[in-house]
This record gives sequence, C-alpha cells and structure tokens, in this order.
Amino acid sequence: MTTGLWVLIAAVVLALGVGAWRAVADGRFSRRGRVPGQTAAEAPGSATPSTWSDVAAAVPDVAPGERATLLQFSTAFCAPCRATRRTLAEVAELVPGVVHVEVDAEHHLELVRRLGVLRTPTTLVLDAEGREVTRAAGAPRKEQVLGALGEVV
Repeated sequence: MTTGLWVLIAAVVLALGVGAWRAVADGRFSRRGRVPGQTAAEAPGSATPSTWSDVAAAVPDVAPGERATLLQFSTAFCAPCRATRRTLAEVAELVPGVVHVEVDAEHHLELVRRLGVLRTPTTLVLDAEGREVTRAAGAPRKEQVLGALGEVV
C-alpha cells in the first residue's frame, strides 16, 4: 500500500511541476538561432532568403506587413490557437504596418518542418525584411506580443 501511495504522490508532484513550467513558458517570446537541420549560411541574419520567402512559396495568397508580420501556425482542433488568433489580430489592428498571417500547420507540413515549428500555436515575429526576430510557442498575451514587436518596429 505504501508503494502505491508514493507513486501517486510522485505523479502528482510531477504533474504540478510540468503544469507550473508550462504556465511560465507558454507564450514567452525568445530569440531564435539556427533551426534544426539548417546550415550556418541559412541562419537568421545571413544573406540567404528570408523566412517570408519560405512562407510566400508555401502560401502565395498572403502579403507581409510593411513594418512587421505576426506569423501564426495553428491547427483546426487547437483551442489556444483561437485565443492567439484574436490576440494577434487585435495587436495588428493597434500597430500600424503590422499584419497577422495565420498558416494551417496541417496543410503546410513542409513549411512547418523547414521553420522548426514543433507545436501549435506558434507565433513568429518577422521584421520588415521578412526575417524571423523572435518566436513563441503557446498562446502569448497581448503585452507579450507588444513587447516582442517593440524590438522590431
């Protein structure tokens, strides 16, 4: 009986720890280095094509923002994606020259793999040249998005 109780306690502590970590980490923007599988010449800031050129090739009917682009990867069944969509659309309306572009991750798997998107929602902030400046996995709050845009615009 005591072994089962210790296993239960360990499982509860582990679940609380993971939940606390997710609460802190979700939606936080972080600078990105090289995407897994990307060569050094393809890393952000290099002379190779921008992140936007990959997006435009996969989703030709969208246009980047003049100052920045909020690029959201989402899926149909993802509840946090709906909240992220509302938040990013709100921010795009508030900040001139910023647009929100949503890409369905299920229908653009090659792009998702190329950009190293591991979960939905993922938000990439692209500068005026279409280069990735920062990204967040999870649903960011409005203040977090505005702070990330502050680095770009």
